[in-house]
Amino acid sequence: MKNLKKLSLLAASALLAVAFLAAGCGSDSASSGSSSKNTTVTVGATPVPHGEILNEIKPLLAKEGVDLKVVEFTDYVKPNLALNDKELDANFFQHSPYLDKFNSEHGTKLKAIAKIHVEPMGIYSHKIKDLKDLPDGAKVAIPNDPTNGGRALKLLESAGLLKMDPEVGYLGTKADIVENPLNLDIYEVEAAQTPSLLPDVAIAVINGGHAVDAGLIPAQDAIFLESTDSSETENNPFINVIVARTADKDNEVYKKVVDAYHTDAVAKVIEETYKGSYLPAWTNQ
Repeated sequence: MKNLKKLSLLAASALLAVAFLAAGCGSDSASSGSSSKNTTVTVGATPVPHGEILNEIKPLLAKEGVDLKVVEFTDYVKPNLALNDKELDANFFQHSPYLDKFNSEHGTKLKAIAKIHVEPMGIYSHKIKDLKDLPDGAKVAIPNDPTNGGRALKLLESAGLLKMDPEVGYLGTKADIVENPLNLDIYEVEAAQTPSLLPDVAIAVINGGHAVDAGLIPAQDAIFLESTDSSETENNPFINVIVARTADKDNEVYKKVVDAYHTDAVAKVIEETYKGSYLPAWTNQ
């Protein structure tokens, strides 16, 4: 991705290198309170921006005697299973509502240890430029997993296209739609597939990361976007988090990871490189 060429702020990259060095040592070195040289660190990530930044800092970590192995995933299930099975040292791809639901459904014991950034969900279209032009009976693609599907329905509600049962919060389903004046035909699909359906549907509700993967720029291309007001970001329930096994939740090394990420330098990289596609979640704390 061409945005990577802009990641020339070595100070910020160095901070990220330190952070993932600590994160990668979570299952062994961090538990003992020490780090080791020439060790392989395995971090699971979705390609953008998580995998991009990790691959960018590989040379920096190599100078520290760390062989960073980045395992990229294009789905939202395997990274948590791999972490639970100790095939990964950490992962970085999800928000807390999704993690909570995953733990409940799979019996895993994974824990969010740091809030990092928000990836605004948006409504996109290849057929209309304004939601007021949406026809009756229009086909709408949304993610099919419970938390992102519910989030998508809430976004459609925020856009004035339908109304949800207020009792369901962000975990609503199609069955919880109480008003659908345009008779929208809601089509549920795996989240990563939503961009590919744009030629076939009137609108698609797409997660920020998947939008960027598909070459979209949320701040420019979405016809309706979740709020990106920095005053609201820190309270957004869908902040992306770094996740480890629960046994490591109080590890002192992970506290250093949080401190390394929560810096002005890293916030500047996120804001200037990704142009509103991703927003740091700690700058108002």
